[in-house]
Amino acid sequence: MSGADALTAALGWALLAALLSWLGALAVCRAAPHLGLVARPNARSSHSVPTPHGGGLGMVLAGSAIGGWLAWTRAMPLLGGVLILAGLLALVGLRDDFRPLPAGLRLAVQALLCAALLTLMGLLPAPGGGLPLMLGGGLFAFWFLSGLWWVNLFNFMDGIDGFAGTEALFMLASGALLAAWGHPERFMHPVWMLMPCLAAAAAGFLRTNWPPARVFMGDVGSTWMAFMIFALALMTIQAGWIEPPVWLILGAGFMSDASVTLVVRMLTGQRFTQAHRSHAYQRLARHWGSHRHVTLLLVGFNAFWLVPLAVADQVSPQWSGLWLGLAFTPALLGVWHAGAGRAE
Repeated sequence: MSGADALTAALGWALLAALLSWLGALAVCRAAPHLGLVARPNARSSHSVPTPHGGGLGMVLAGSAIGGWLAWTRAMPLLGGVLILAGLLALVGLRDDFRPLPAGLRLAVQALLCAALLTLMGLLPAPGGGLPLMLGGGLFAFWFLSGLWWVNLFNFMDGIDGFAGTEALFMLASGALLAAWGHPERFMHPVWMLMPCLAAAAAGFLRTNWPPARVFMGDVGSTWMAFMIFALALMTIQAGWIEPPVWLILGAGFMSDASVTLVVRMLTGQRFTQAHRSHAYQRLARHWGSHRHVTLLLVGFNAFWLVPLAVADQVSPQWSGLWLGLAFTPALLGVWHAGAGRAE
């Protein structure tokens, strides 16, 4: 199969993923009142009317089905193992959507699955680049904590209409383009093919979640999508397609808001483990009276600032420190100025 044929096949799978994800979200939206999957407004929520949630189940089913097919037909058991681990996390998230689970239990499951992912992969490069190293204590701890923080971070940032779905679409589509930069033979690799499929699944979900949202993603979708982004990022790093700083740049918006919010809440003596709505994006949504404006701000920042910096890092990795600084400095200053983490 030529690179052009592989790309055409990948785009066909992506269209199917978008359709299945959209139909799945619609099904959840219609069944939610009968299943008890309705998020009702409270003092910590950013919506004002009861809204179905768990719509991310459509992304899970679409991505798992297509990813499983790719893993089976391309004889890639690693990808199949990743999908199984992500599916287990989605089941816990779905259970939490029906009836909230203790935070400690959720964290323990996430930790177990992140550790299993790293064990399954076996070889990972040091975060600063260089030759692949066998997972040792320090290296394992770095990637383990990174994965655990990313899964929770992404879940924290799923608080207004269209926000998390937009970030998933952006990171996966950008990652796929950068991974294939100058290497069309990668179009045939199942890991690469899954990336645009998951981006398309996020786009299909956004058909129902774009402001004003008809259905929310829910923990079933946010934790699964975060885990898959992390796993695919690791696989592209392991394969030498993309260096870690590029993925950091692509996630700079989400990472900055969640991290600054957590640090500020800890330093000011707030109960940082308790649900809240003091992230910068939540404060902006209330200040502007619009989820759409905040989500479009994310789109603009990602597309016109982070993408060029990610491309620059891919082309000139020797300047990674500069590109990372340019990515995170305005993001950190912006969320600080917006009041991230400050008590209401």
